[in-house]
Amino acid sequence: MKGLKGLIVGVANEHSIAWGCAKVLQVGGAELAITYQNEKAKHYVQPLAELVASPIFMPLDVTCAEDFEQLFATIKSTWGRLDFVIHSIAYAPKADLHGRVTDSSRDGFMMAMDVSCHSLIRLAKAAEPLMSQGGAILTMSYYGAEKVVKNYNLMGPVKAALEASVRSLAMELGSKHIRVNAISPGPINTRAASGLEDFDKLMLKAANEAPLNQLVTINAIGETAAFLISAQAKFITGQTIYVDAGYNIQG
Repeated sequence: MKGLKGLIVGVANEHSIAWGCAKVLQVGGAELAITYQNEKAKHYVQPLAELVASPIFMPLDVTCAEDFEQLFATIKSTWGRLDFVIHSIAYAPKADLHGRVTDSSRDGFMMAMDVSCHSLIRLAKAAEPLMSQGGAILTMSYYGAEKVVKNYNLMGPVKAALEASVRSLAMELGSKHIRVNAISPGPINTRAASGLEDFDKLMLKAANEAPLNQLVTINAIGETAAFLISAQAKFITGQTIYVDAGYNIQG
């Protein structure tokens, strides 16, 4: 990781998967740009950005084109390049997330797709010119993209679209040596996951039924991210890598 420069989107607090990635990458020698969603979130994220000595700490509401422009202009003027991007955000309105997919509203579905999926595409487009020597783009998925998971509801189709987008981006950006992959962690008690109904039961089920009989940690996800960003993974692209103690292999 030494000397690499990367953008991490999705740090909300010390329990975030994105924070697990940031810690591992910074220890490995990477220099990090950290974003926060809004002023309310800044209070929680700023101390973490300071812990990893982030030289770029800026707001990014992924629905705001101006935030995108200012962030990438700053990255270009500060570093002149970008080696990796980690996209670790997802959102669906509570009413749509807690109801049946059948009953989801058009606006709620579109918002979930925009924030959770198309924002990756927008990040890839903005990062592409800064990855002239190649790079790596990572996003976070979940088993509910492949199988129906109780109470995952609307996020299932959204994450399926995210994984399909990873494959398309990998194909389109491969000629520029930009690799695009998804990590699919097992359930982790993050702020975003707490919005799912009965999430504690989902974690208990995963811990009891996964072959390794344990839950994964944000550090374990960070270690996988570091590998996928590194030159050791230079032939891995367009993949969804499960890091879930083997839970996904069950019939």
